[in-house]
Amino acid sequence: MSLTREQLALEIIEAGRFLYGRGWSPATSSNYSTRLAADQALLTVSGKHKGQLGVDDVLATDLAGNSLEPGKKPSAETLLHTQLYAWRADIGAVLHTHSVNATVLSRVTAGDYLVFEDYELQKAFSGISTHESTVQVPIFENDQDIARLAAKVQPWLEAHPDCVGYLIRGHGLYTWGPRMSDALRQVEAFEFLFECELKVRSVTGR
Repeated sequence: MSLTREQLALEIIEAGRFLYGRGWSPATSSNYSTRLAADQALLTVSGKHKGQLGVDDVLATDLAGNSLEPGKKPSAETLLHTQLYAWRADIGAVLHTHSVNATVLSRVTAGDYLVFEDYELQKAFSGISTHESTVQVPIFENDQDIARLAAKVQPWLEAHPDCVGYLIRGHGLYTWGPRMSDALRQVEAFEFLFECELKVRSVTGR
């Protein structure tokens, strides 16, 4: 049974409160979305504090990132959400967060991807059933030209259909799932793994 627009808006509001409360979406950073229809998304509007969202702080867009509600300004990064909905029909929610761990780890990682191996919590990601797996997380360079950034992300998505998330260097995390609960679960898993990886590096000096 499909959720109503009001129910989807409440999911976004609740996600914002949770993510802000964990320190993963400070102030007006981050943006969240759900699929509203096959060709539409419901996203947070630009410049709103994510711990204080209300029902009017979301707007509908088409999958090209254009606002379908006059007077409401979509986030500058709307296209990074809508390209995911256009990429895979099973994606129902997308979360973009700005945690300290994601920001720092993306900055201190020299290469263009992270690899997680042998962590039990990898099983929290969709499609992963054992710690004996490898999760590759690409890192894209930050770019204020979102269309140009999206054009760099798309080839990776096409080449890695099992991708569960990506980082933008010095910026934050994007992850997604069939439902908002799935996307939230993956944010939690990523944050645990980011923290573990930073602690391993501080202990081992690698």
